[in-house]
Amino acid sequence: MKEKTKSKDLYVANLSFEAEEEDLQNLFAICGTVRAIHMVTDQKSGLSKGCAFVHMTTAAEAKDAINTLDGARLIDRCISVTIALPRKSATPPVVKEAPEKPKRRRHPPRRRK
Repeated sequence: MKEKTKSKDLYVANLSFEAEEEDLQNLFAICGTVRAIHMVTDQKSGLSKGCAFVHMTTAAEAKDAINTLDGARLIDRCISVTIALPRKSATPPVVKEAPEKPKRRRHPPRRRK
């Protein structure tokens, strides 16, 4: 399947927890100019979650990075490089309310004799 995209943003998964921005910078520099790197970390502990976003200068460089680096070995793991999906909006989706059902009439409990 051929992917036609103009995205310059890449998602890198299966990173070693020891990997740092400098490691990604050096690796992705093989395919072109890296504009930005965002390592995903846990907000509470600050530890790496094993993934990152890499922003390349051009879409051609991003495509080359996918073709060249997807499955490449970095430190102790084979990384996965794909196009980053667009961020979901912060506003919740609009949910239509179901029509109100008629209330069921409840009968009083039966008395035992």
